[in-house]
Amino acid sequence: MRDAAGRNRLLTIFLVVFVDLLGFSLILPLLPYYAEEYGASEITIGLLTASYAAAQLIGAPILGRLSDQYGRRPVLLVSIAGTALGFLLLGLAEVLGRSVGVALFGANMAAINMLVITLLFVSRILDGLTGGNISVAQAYISDVTPPQDRSKAFGLIGAAFGLGFIIGPVVGGVLGERFGYAVPAFVAMAIATINLVAVYLFLPESVTPEQRAEMTHRPRPAFSFASLWTALQRPRVGPLFHIRFFFGMAFSMFQSIFALYAAGYPLNLSVEQTGLVLGYVGVLSVIVQGFAIGRLA
Repeated sequence: MRDAAGRNRLLTIFLVVFVDLLGFSLILPLLPYYAEEYGASEITIGLLTASYAAAQLIGAPILGRLSDQYGRRPVLLVSIAGTALGFLLLGLAEVLGRSVGVALFGANMAAINMLVITLLFVSRILDGLTGGNISVAQAYISDVTPPQDRSKAFGLIGAAFGLGFIIGPVVGGVLGERFGYAVPAFVAMAIATINLVAVYLFLPESVTPEQRAEMTHRPRPAFSFASLWTALQRPRVGPLFHIRFFFGMAFSMFQSIFALYAAGYPLNLSVEQTGLVLGYVGVLSVIVQGFAIGRLA
């Protein structure tokens, strides 16, 4: 019974991370549509993609600190609710932007399009700020798993990353091409809502009030660039950081521009085809990270 309860907890955490990555990758094949429909430049599209990650960078430490103070479960609930609201706003961005824009700006299409793009940014930033729950999910896993099983449990997060990046672009591309570009966002909102209900019903709190009090009053070293520079001088830490940084930068550049490149000459891929290609990239990522790296290492 205890094992079954533990598996249910880990499955719920898996869904939390999966929905988080689904939200990030969902709009990747839709970027050319935004560029064409609303006159967004390549720079604006790149910023739209980066806004989610930047907001997550800000939100993740805050959510982690709040989870120490108030518990993992309530922070996860707030986080998932924010993700669902972000998806809802993403799906309604065009309707709201055009309705409000016409009332405010009349027939000024440039101003109306700018309002729609602004709402897209708000939706991604909201999702990033509240969806940066990876650190909370990792903390929950640490709370409920013994040390000897922790690495296997953390592997679920990597699997959720890969699966989210496989399904997100495919769902965004296929549904966007066939049913309209707002539909993928509403589907993702429905998944997030189901996830919210699952966490509320099936995920118990993992830390006691005494543990929360101890973590809240535990001294934490303040971040400084001097301490970061010192850490980078360590023979093992520095090279690994640089490798991870440049790999992440290269992959982020690919994510940001591939859909725009695929839509143009000579590929001329549709939104659905672009989503399938990005899903294929996700499959390769799962194969490499889940199987090849372990054997090569």
